[in-house]
Amino acid sequence: MTGLVDAAGTAGEGALWARTVEPAAGDARTAPHEGQCLNCGAALVGRYCHDCGQSAHVHRTLGSLLHDLLHGVFHFEGKIWRTLPMLVLRPGELTRRYIDGQRARFVSPLALYLFTVFLMFASLSAIGPGDLSKSFAGGLGTLAPKLAKQRADGAAEIARMQRERGALAQAGRPLAEIDARIAERKADLAALSRMSGKIAAEPGKIKIRANADWIDRSLKKVKENPGLAIYKVQSAAYKFSWALIILSTPLVALLFLWRRSFGLYDHATFVTYSISFMSLTAILATCLLALGVSGGVVGWLLLIPPVHMFVQLRGAYGLRWFSALWRTIALLAFSVTALTLFVIGVIALEVSG
Repeated sequence: MTGLVDAAGTAGEGALWARTVEPAAGDARTAPHEGQCLNCGAALVGRYCHDCGQSAHVHRTLGSLLHDLLHGVFHFEGKIWRTLPMLVLRPGELTRRYIDGQRARFVSPLALYLFTVFLMFASLSAIGPGDLSKSFAGGLGTLAPKLAKQRADGAAEIARMQRERGALAQAGRPLAEIDARIAERKADLAALSRMSGKIAAEPGKIKIRANADWIDRSLKKVKENPGLAIYKVQSAAYKFSWALIILSTPLVALLFLWRRSFGLYDHATFVTYSISFMSLTAILATCLLALGVSGGVVGWLLLIPPVHMFVQLRGAYGLRWFSALWRTIALLAFSVTALTLFVIGVIALEVSG
């Protein structure tokens, strides 16, 4: 229950931050008012004070407080409901129309990014770091049975190759190749046996070491308190999620170095809308897993990001099919690079600190 409350609070916080950076253009407004501005006393002409900018209409009812909350969190006035369908189905057109100046109709990239990223981390918080740490801690417990199965499979394969060797010997054929394969498989089986024996004898003393001190310190902290480590990494990822835009924008710009008509603003808009969609996909995956859908089925969602990138590239930059295809492949590699750098940075800041 606490996780759900925290998740709702996180989502609300993200929405309010999104509303803070979102332009007011295009929102529904009340009719014009006359009289004096209640803030500065200037004569009112129209819906806003021409002197201080305050709205002429001021709510003074309890219901208006609820309206302001819903307006700030969900932005019911229509822009979000025009933006989300286009982000999913026509992302390239959405990106291009916003870059070209249609700002009043759609939620800005930064506002949508803030809301979706905060909502994604809220959904992850609802699962709870405790559940994740249990899965992490239980990983070693499932390792021994897997090693036992691999040993059994290896022994069966060696027995099969021994029978094959006997048949070759009876036929008078060369045995050097089959002997080398048997020796190699026996060496693998011996290594598995040693690992299985160590896990069985000292399950709590398995050590994983790296050649870097900060990595070793991080691994030690994760082993001592996996729940806290996961929570710290999740919190840091939440705080520094904006860095994904900074990391990704120059990488996208590399794909258009010879296209002078596109600037960094175009690429940043593309990246921000794209990450917003990826956050929505992660939210969908989290919800499906929470509902008990198998990981194999949820794994099919991994096919969505490349298709979305391809469609967005074609629409946002007016590319031909082949130009969009090779850029999509490159963008996938760049995305993995940016995400890897981001994760390494978060772990270095939080776990090893």
